[in-house]
Amino acid sequence: MSTWREIRALSPAVRLLLVNQLGVNTGFYLLIPYLAVHLSDDLGMSAAVVGTVLGVRNLSQQGLFVIGGSASDRLGARRVIIAGCALRTAGFALFALGDGIVVLLAASVLSGMAGALFNPAVRAHLAQEAGERRAEAFALFNVFATTGALIGPLLGSALLLVDFRAAALTAAGIFAVLTVAQALVLPPGRAVPTTNGVLADWREVVRNRPFMAFACAMVSMVALESQLYLLLPDGARRATGWDGAAGLVLLVGTLAQLAFQLRITRALKRRGSRAKWIGAGLALMAMAFVPPMLVTSGATPDAGVSQAVLRTVPVLAGALLLQTGLMVAQPFVMELIPEFGRAGLTGTYFGVFYVVSGIAAALGNAAVGWAMDTGRRVGAGWLPWACCLVLGLVSAAGIARLHHRGSLPRRPLPVAAHV
Repeated sequence: MSTWREIRALSPAVRLLLVNQLGVNTGFYLLIPYLAVHLSDDLGMSAAVVGTVLGVRNLSQQGLFVIGGSASDRLGARRVIIAGCALRTAGFALFALGDGIVVLLAASVLSGMAGALFNPAVRAHLAQEAGERRAEAFALFNVFATTGALIGPLLGSALLLVDFRAAALTAAGIFAVLTVAQALVLPPGRAVPTTNGVLADWREVVRNRPFMAFACAMVSMVALESQLYLLLPDGARRATGWDGAAGLVLLVGTLAQLAFQLRITRALKRRGSRAKWIGAGLALMAMAFVPPMLVTSGATPDAGVSQAVLRTVPVLAGALLLQTGLMVAQPFVMELIPEFGRAGLTGTYFGVFYVVSGIAAALGNAAVGWAMDTGRRVGAGWLPWACCLVLGLVSAAGIARLHHRGSLPRRPLPVAAHV
């Protein structure tokens, strides 16, 4: 009930943005997790071609975040969000209608560009509209996003019983509905007139040393979060010898966020500084890799049922700790980003932050993958877990140092009026 009261207390624009994120994640996870299987099994494409299609989609999104953020600042977040959802509609429809490599690459580019447009724009609009309730708004944003990420694969797996085209058209339909809804209801974003060029804006953000130091210190947040889909599921399977244990990792984290995200954010907002809780969240995320490390290093695939159950507990505890650390840190990170600079660059700051985060996630997954392979080869199963532990603790120490030096914003900057 408290969650619904919190939602009702927010403005209609913020509520629409929350529903938008629910729809965005539902549509995305309805289709993308099954795209590789469709390309390889249904269309008979080689692994190289599948990797190219998926890589183009990811590069089109991660590499263009800063462009989406700048467009949000200059054109208004509303227009950019609508354009992004329209592009995602077209991209997903192309996945349904075309089987050729040219069409699939075009679909990948359009769907990736769409994410690059609306991801920073939605967060900038949310930060502007939520005002003093920014932390709570981003906490609810996470809840709605997680709910969509839970619904999407379930709906996708059901639609795939028909065929991939049905799933793709349904996903495109969801984004089409979101496009129309936002065109009808979403108010204009707060654009601040500027005489600077786009490159000058980018230089201003990149030369903001406290912000760039903060973005670099936060690289572990996204890199460690991605281990919910890589290292922890693999650890669960190896610890128990049961493939289904990987699904439990995601289920535990999802249920925890749905139940506790808003409560944690509201409680912590009244106690201590944001930097304190961001650092504490990163430390929790780091410590999440200790319990699984204790049981996965010497896992035996032929363990009995009782031993498998016992080995599952530390891995699930790690997943819960990781999700708890993310719940502690992430809303305050999102609240803090716009306060590093002037109001007219909110979208650009989010865009640059997500470019840095995207690079960090890619490098982090590559490093963890290398550590996993190396650990298996030399009999050091603890290696990838130790790498994640060290990365999280280094980031937490970095945030503590920035806070000690007074490099982090201490209070919100005034929000510019509508123009």
